[in-house]
Amino acid sequence: MAADSRRIEELSLNSSAPPGQLLYDGWLLRFSPGKAKRARSINAVYPSRLPLDEKLAYCERVYGERGLPAIYRVSEHTQPAGLDELLAARGYEPFSPTEVHAAAVDPALVAGPEVASPRLEEWFDMVGELRGSPVAHRIAHIGRLAALPLPILPVAVLEAGVPMATGLAVFEDGHVGIFDVVTREDGRRRGFARTIVAALLRWGRERGARHAYLQVEEGNAPALALYRGFGFAPVYRYWYRGRPGETE
Repeated sequence: MAADSRRIEELSLNSSAPPGQLLYDGWLLRFSPGKAKRARSINAVYPSRLPLDEKLAYCERVYGERGLPAIYRVSEHTQPAGLDELLAARGYEPFSPTEVHAAAVDPALVAGPEVASPRLEEWFDMVGELRGSPVAHRIAHIGRLAALPLPILPVAVLEAGVPMATGLAVFEDGHVGIFDVVTREDGRRRGFARTIVAALLRWGRERGARHAYLQVEEGNAPALALYRGFGFAPVYRYWYRGRPGETE
């Protein structure tokens, strides 16, 4: 069965939901100050009634009040359909193009070594160290994950107690989402990422997941090759738009 891109979009939004967000005339406004742009962007996911000029001004205001840039996440699901062109005309620049991939969870592909499953409080520090994330981003990360009303599995590959790779799975409605697959720079090309992904898919399948999804930045050739090996294929793409100087 072909992947339902709209449902995957909903699952993706659910798995990245921050503690603080607002629904405004069909747009989902998120205010997490962390690194993940999905958790601090405007997602225009449902039809609107208000004039776009009014809505854009409102978004600029409420994000400014929170010390955050107003950035928009845009995809084929964005409503109204012409929003991307309107943002471009107003000087919002595109950045961070990302592909959303999906796959059937194939039991023949998920065998592999067991991995550690640290407590969330330990795991998010491991991810932060591998990414070089500042403390504020780490706090936002754990705050978002701890508040999720969904089953999650944080995992890591350790060597002599040193984290070499991490990953996270989120389960919902027969789907497992794969996130935070990060490998230590001096541990690359040793199969750690594959071990992580196999373990996350295995856990998902044990819970009843028969489908999986993930996001990967366009042009990330090593990650794309890894995920193809598990049967992942592109379903749709998204990107962000922000004011000049605010595209990070």
